[in-house]
Amino acid sequence: MHLHSAAFRDGATIPVPFTADGDNHSPPLDWSGAPAAARSFAIVCCDPDAPSGSWYHWAVFDIPARTEQIATHLPPESPAPRQAYNDFGRLGYGGPAPPRGHGRHHYKFTIYALSVERLEVPARARCIDIERAARRNAIASAELTGIYSR
Repeated sequence: MHLHSAAFRDGATIPVPFTADGDNHSPPLDWSGAPAAARSFAIVCCDPDAPSGSWYHWAVFDIPARTEQIATHLPPESPAPRQAYNDFGRLGYGGPAPPRGHGRHHYKFTIYALSVERLEVPARARCIDIERAARRNAIASAELTGIYSR
């Protein structure tokens, strides 16, 4: 399975419009090579370089199996696919916002191909809840890493 973005390559800098310093829009993502048995997908974005430990920026889940892309700027109020509460305390995407002078941070976008159609998570699920449930139900995964610093 492979995860791509038209906005940035794996290991490259995330463009400003997809960060808290810009428009704070979620980046476009597309994937290929998913197992035929996949019943849905979940995507989680996490910054493992945050000073307090992993910081979750986004989780989108219950993505139908026939889907192969997420367009830029998925609105948080979108009824489908569902989105979780990020570590900023907001529903939906929260772009990279590392502390100034803290160096390069790696933003890991992970897609999980799932064996279930829907994740069983609380109504106000947080990104970490989605990641845990996705890992339990994953049959494949792929990662795309973007870099950002201030």
